[in-house]
Amino acid sequence: MSLVELMAQADERALTASGLACLDRCVPLLGGDDEVLRPLWTSLADPAAGETWGECLERARAKLPAHFEEPGEESGEESGEDRAVRLARQMLATAPAEPVGTPVREWADACSVASLRIHRLLEVMAPADDADGADDIAARREGRTEGMPPLVAAELRRQITVLELLAGTGSGGLRQVLTVSTEGRRVLRAVVSRRARGRS
Repeated sequence: MSLVELMAQADERALTASGLACLDRCVPLLGGDDEVLRPLWTSLADPAAGETWGECLERARAKLPAHFEEPGEESGEESGEDRAVRLARQMLATAPAEPVGTPVREWADACSVASLRIHRLLEVMAPADDADGADDIAARREGRTEGMPPLVAAELRRQITVLELLAGTGSGGLRQVLTVSTEGRRVLRAVVSRRARGRS
């Protein structure tokens, strides 16, 4: 199934994990360490233990050195990396206080799109103009995957894997999801570091 089809069939827990995994992979853009979202994963694995999702979310927002704003119009002066950082900020800024109902479905969908766009923007050979990005990402999520840049292709595979792992599974599936997300975060951190070295 395509990513869009998998998301349509996913329950609230799977959608929450999907959105969180997208955000987790993009933490390097926000200057966060690898453990900053760990409490959110814990609250998702065992909602009855420790802090609630909402409490963990506020802690994560306080720790990350990012300025949160409501999504607005894109500035034509932004670089590709600037847009990637803004998209990562939006994922955290718009996370629902309670991972239930329509808000979590909308957030998970937005995180999926944002993460794919981030990986597209950070491709080594990414175009300076991302004007066609929305149409391109929509096609990829619907299953039209020919000619995808490698960084985007890998992120799409991770998003599909996350939803497949969580389809009808318990905490074991969530542990596997965390492993997938950790791998993706390391890849993105390496990309960000490489681009920083290239500017120096």
